[in-house]
Amino acid sequence: MGRKSQRKNATMFDSDDDTSSVSSSSTMPSERVLNDDVTLHKDALLDQSLDSLYEKRSSTREQALASIVDAFNSDLQHEFVENKFATLLHQSLHCIKKGSTKETALASHVIGLLALTVGLGDQAKEVLEESVTPLSQALKSGREILKITSILECLAIITFVGGTDPEQTERSMQIIWLMIHPKLGSNVVATKPSPAVISAVVSSWAFLLTTVDHWQLGPKIWQETVAYLSTLLEKDDRSVRIAAGEALAVIFELGTLEKFSAEAKGSANGSVKEGTVSQESLMHMHGLKAKVTKQVRELSAEAGGKGSAKKDLNTQRNLFKDLVEYLEDGYAPETSTKVGGDYLQTSTWYQMIQLNYLKHFLGGGFIKHMQENEFLHDVFSFTPKKIGGGKLSNDEKRLFKSPNSALNKARTQFLTKQRMLAKNMNIGHYAATETME
Repeated sequence: MGRKSQRKNATMFDSDDDTSSVSSSSTMPSERVLNDDVTLHKDALLDQSLDSLYEKRSSTREQALASIVDAFNSDLQHEFVENKFATLLHQSLHCIKKGSTKETALASHVIGLLALTVGLGDQAKEVLEESVTPLSQALKSGREILKITSILECLAIITFVGGTDPEQTERSMQIIWLMIHPKLGSNVVATKPSPAVISAVVSSWAFLLTTVDHWQLGPKIWQETVAYLSTLLEKDDRSVRIAAGEALAVIFELGTLEKFSAEAKGSANGSVKEGTVSQESLMHMHGLKAKVTKQVRELSAEAGGKGSAKKDLNTQRNLFKDLVEYLEDGYAPETSTKVGGDYLQTSTWYQMIQLNYLKHFLGGGFIKHMQENEFLHDVFSFTPKKIGGGKLSNDEKRLFKSPNSALNKARTQFLTKQRMLAKNMNIGHYAATETME
């Protein structure tokens, strides 16, 4: 039944010049000298920006952080990171602890870009372990939407890269989820989160859920999570509905409901131990899925109201049309995104959601990173056409190509993890148990 969705991603990304489609096998000596001069100038500006992070004036630090973001977006700063990794990380964390809302947002973005630049390995783990406590503390003390959403995105990105252990991913997902469901003490008053914060929380949580090999949890937690996300589908804010829809897509794609069905059938036949999933509980879960399917179908055909943005409305309709088809017929959407002279294809919900999240975080740096970032190549099994045809130096060969290099060892571990689908993980008991007013 059904026709496999082949909706193409309408947004095409091109690089700023012709190097995305034209490859040169040689470079004139004068051009090489010019390029070297430009590189030296950019390196000097980066060093200057890093030094400015020690300045007392907040506006000076903000300007320096903005310059660092631009530099990391326009090029992969491997050499700079190799020499200044620890300094950049710790000064950025200091800006988050002591800085203004704008400074915190910029520093959070720098740390996320730093993790994506170093890729898999010990440095990415260090970014996560050094940052998770300061970021968590900043979330608790923050009230400004920009500050909260920036920190949430930073935590999600650094966990995506450096969270190689299930416990690390679970910890970050708990911190993120608690932003809309805090543990309340006797002297704590709950504050209603804004739609922007709810959207950022659910999107970041779903982004990390895509990295989980097997979402092993009981039927009660599954029901509470799906029921809560179902309530978000009814909210007025479109970004909240879209985020909830994407999270539901990942949950259903994980196949947990099918696992519960098999357990219930086995329990009825006596082939598995009693007490796994009751038939009554299973019926309730299938009822929840039917409710979600009905909600999604309605949202896929929603008419545009007064003042509603056409782009957001089309995004919602496309998302929920794809989700209806998946829930009813099992077909995940296929997307194709132009990256220079190549096309990046996705054919699962988790790939599409990872791509959209990273595209949003990288912004103008998406094309550059997608063309040259080895970590992202591994994530999406993407091999772009080589640009420039230049040869690697001996140091670069040692860093990137040697089978004994730290980078290649980390890459091997990452690819092995990608193939291990049977690994169990217990996402802690932090699913939503309440709905918003």
